[in-house]
Amino acid sequence: MADNKDSKPEIQEQALEGTTTVAPEVIVSELAKQDKTPWYQKPNLRVLYFVIFPTCIGVEMTSGFDSSMMNGLQAVDSWDQFYNSPRSTLLGVMSAMYSAGAILALPFVPVITDGLGRRMAIVFGSIVMIIGAVIQTASQNFAMFVVSRFILGLGIPFAIVAASSLIGELGHPKERAILGSLFNSCYFIGAIVAAGVTLGTFKMPSNWGWRIPSLLQVVPSSLQIIFIFWLPESPRWLISKGRGDEAFDILAKYHAEGDRESEFVKAEYVQIEKTLELEKETKKVGWFDLLKSPGMRRRVLIGSFLGLATQWSGNGLTSYFLARILENVGVHDNHTKNLINLANTCWGFLNATILALTVSRFKRRTMYLMRAREHLAPSLPFLVELFPFHVRAKGISIFQWFGRMAGFFNQFVNPIGIENAGWKYYISYCVFLAFEVCFVFFLFPETSGRSLEELAFLYETEELKEQKKRVGNEIAHENIDEKVSDVVETDRTRAA
Repeated sequence: MADNKDSKPEIQEQALEGTTTVAPEVIVSELAKQDKTPWYQKPNLRVLYFVIFPTCIGVEMTSGFDSSMMNGLQAVDSWDQFYNSPRSTLLGVMSAMYSAGAILALPFVPVITDGLGRRMAIVFGSIVMIIGAVIQTASQNFAMFVVSRFILGLGIPFAIVAASSLIGELGHPKERAILGSLFNSCYFIGAIVAAGVTLGTFKMPSNWGWRIPSLLQVVPSSLQIIFIFWLPESPRWLISKGRGDEAFDILAKYHAEGDRESEFVKAEYVQIEKTLELEKETKKVGWFDLLKSPGMRRRVLIGSFLGLATQWSGNGLTSYFLARILENVGVHDNHTKNLINLANTCWGFLNATILALTVSRFKRRTMYLMRAREHLAPSLPFLVELFPFHVRAKGISIFQWFGRMAGFFNQFVNPIGIENAGWKYYISYCVFLAFEVCFVFFLFPETSGRSLEELAFLYETEELKEQKKRVGNEIAHENIDEKVSDVVETDRTRAA
């Protein structure tokens, strides 16, 4: 292939059907639109998505299982008696320690995610969560239960940040938004399982009525560890580490079904490489560097707001304290409480899945303004698209930090507010929902229909001009085939 460069196809504007003039820097998104073959008719991409489900998309099952389990356990007599009927502050501490662990871990998440790779960060987080679930199952007193929940919280951000980054960086541009939104809907799969389990065990007279749900919390993390070894690493992370040959192999295998001559893959590779090259030249990656430029400050503001919005939209009430809310309205039967918890999570799953499967048909801002359910359907693809690669892990960590801080506040304060103020406490959430609508309308950018590299300099005018110049020159001077030839030559040398 290296000796026969002239025989390879060139990337030309005329290759795009019905388009006479296409800017080279947006050729990836234009070529993606030309691909009319659905993912399920592509064997390699189909396998990739099947593996992504338990390893990445399924990470959110852990969060859903935890919140629904804590909801259900409050209606399990053996748990309530074992821990001396915790209410108000004590119940708040038991719930909030999950978020406290995540808050403590988040500053260290980018070190693992960017240093060791997305896959190893998922493994690390999953191992920590398994340890926490085992300790929770074996808890003998209040302190041991609280510590176990803290350890569970330590592990979850490593898995969530790495998995959400990997979904956006590994998936085909056509399905990126859907994959990211399915990540959120998987929250309800875990919630449904936990609600069903507690419904089945709440009548058990022994402590296994609450220990069985605690033990089953290891299942999502175990699936991640088992299937992660069939999942490829992020091509963008590989290129950033000087392993472009491996990255090109992954792109060709899954985005072009093994066709190394694919115009789409060659353009995608060059766009990723040139964008990362420019990011390294123009940006620092320290935490405080996120606040030095107007564009980065706006990204941080939006990411922080999204973290708050995922917890302060009213969902924090029903996710952890539905049993106490139901008592306030006269529902005291534990069987009825668990049935309502199960029905509520099923309804959430239905809504989230419908939104996930239709998210690519709407603009991102439109989806935010329309949303009517917790765990905003477009929150993950917006976040992945908002932050460029070199700060993506930090950006998602900021989102998680604000979300976990809001969650900690919810889980600690909500039981006190419900106990003392009753229904009047819920008015505060209505006020925040009105604020959300105004914030989204005036401050959210539109990011749909473009590749991650095309969004890398969303707010940086000069860098965007330079990116267009470099990508355009690379394509215009037909250097893509040389890049591909270099990759192949590297493969041959390494094999020899």
